[in-house]
Amino acid sequence: IRTYSSTETEGQLLNSFVQYFGDSLGRKIKRMPLIEETVLPGDSLLTLPVVIIGNGPSGICLSYLLSGYRPYLSPEAIHPNPILHTKLEEARHLSIVDQDLEYLSEGLEGRSSNPVAVLFDTLLHPDADFGYDYPPVLHWKLEQHNYIPHIVLGKGPPGGAWHSMEGSMLTISFGDWMELPGLSFKEWAASKRRNIKSDRVMPEEIACYYKHYVKVMGLQKNFRDNVYITSVSRLYRGKDDEDRSQQNEDISTQHLEMEDGQKSLIKRNWEVRGYQRATDGSHVPFCLFAENVALATGTFDSPGRLQVEGEDFPFVLHSMSDFGAAISKGKLRGKADPVLIVGAGLTAADAVLCACNNNIPVIHVFRRRVTDTSLIFKQLPKKLYPEYHKVYHMMCTQSHTVDSNQHSAYTSFPEHNVLSFKPEMKCVLQSASGLKKILKFSVALVLIGSHPNLFFLKDQGHSIGRHSNQPITCKGNPIEIDPYTYECTKEANLFALGPLVGDNFVRFLKGGALGIARCLAIRQKKKHELIESGDGGGDGVP
Repeated sequence: IRTYSSTETEGQLLNSFVQYFGDSLGRKIKRMPLIEETVLPGDSLLTLPVVIIGNGPSGICLSYLLSGYRPYLSPEAIHPNPILHTKLEEARHLSIVDQDLEYLSEGLEGRSSNPVAVLFDTLLHPDADFGYDYPPVLHWKLEQHNYIPHIVLGKGPPGGAWHSMEGSMLTISFGDWMELPGLSFKEWAASKRRNIKSDRVMPEEIACYYKHYVKVMGLQKNFRDNVYITSVSRLYRGKDDEDRSQQNEDISTQHLEMEDGQKSLIKRNWEVRGYQRATDGSHVPFCLFAENVALATGTFDSPGRLQVEGEDFPFVLHSMSDFGAAISKGKLRGKADPVLIVGAGLTAADAVLCACNNNIPVIHVFRRRVTDTSLIFKQLPKKLYPEYHKVYHMMCTQSHTVDSNQHSAYTSFPEHNVLSFKPEMKCVLQSASGLKKILKFSVALVLIGSHPNLFFLKDQGHSIGRHSNQPITCKGNPIEIDPYTYECTKEANLFALGPLVGDNFVRFLKGGALGIARCLAIRQKKKHELIESGDGGGDGVP
């Protein structure tokens, strides 16, 4: 067991923790686990059952379920899938959290590779992919006895990255699909007298909805803002770490003899270190201990990079927010040279639209053919997404090969790679045939996706992906999890949900919250049963 020493200063964050969790976890707790001095194994430290890292929709939804909210089949509800409805009827008296998720999700198909995500989505949005707008078949009850103490740590206000997204663009998903359980987005928008003109809404609206959701659902006590995590690590390991079959259900424990003769269970807990940024800009460090950690950080931390020469020049940008700031400050006003946009996804398309709307000429570079079936535009109905199909039409018809005189407003360069950026604001491109071109630009914008930044984990989390020793990415290498509990298969008591496990859409990340909540509820119940029976020996306490 490791020991620690530090001269860190306790701040409001931890004072508020002890005020709240002191009552929740026992009267004997007098202080929070901020490491101010050497901590001995026998010290009475506060260990939280769950620490959630990330306060976007994933973290919010998980907090909602851990706070005791439970979904039940509505009395009048009939799910359009008759097989699923029959299964739901078999245990109508039980909440979905208390049912066999593997049994319920068997045979279901949807746009997520995670079965519980597909299950929860079809319960909240039945047959949504077929164009139907059926109401949820669930109703929610707050059951206080199911509350599991937890804390949600986020860099900004609840809503996560939605607060920093470009405000002038529309969401790719419908507003209804962005909502969280128990609060209709349309009803919320109407109550706020917000003028929602279409099924798709601006990120600003979604960010406000998430922030209000935390308040109206009474979750504020679990959330702490302006918190930055610097380290998440194991205190120590048990000898059964290699035996994953046992870890899935039973976590080994060790005994420590206390001064009063009573035995205390010392678990293989997590140490979460970080700091909270105060209003005066100062940093207040802290250290928490947790039985379980849930990763809900999303994938917007680190923009994708080309890894080419000159990419670090100040005129090479990697985010829409930086591009928007350059436009609003007038930095591109009157520039004769076009903006260079690299990428063929929706964010790159947003940048093209933004530039066109501000009368800024565009050079659009991307690696794929315009006929590539994997392009996102091929998956979007034209009637619902006319602006993106406008961009796709330009990509196809306004290529540099169509006319030797480049279009003044927009020119596309399909099947081209960026080789380097030059100090004189020039870019070297190479075509699929190997032909090189040098283009002049005013500012470059590289929008080729983003990746999670898990620097606070050992080896930056590379060991917990599907492909070991490789960076975690949403599509190519998500965190490997048990499909029904969302626990990392390579690290017990570490959970992940949302984009980290491949669920980019809010519709599907809610399934991760359901899977984790059920897993933790089962373990909490076993734990309480063992404590009540007075069985303090052996293994098997989760």
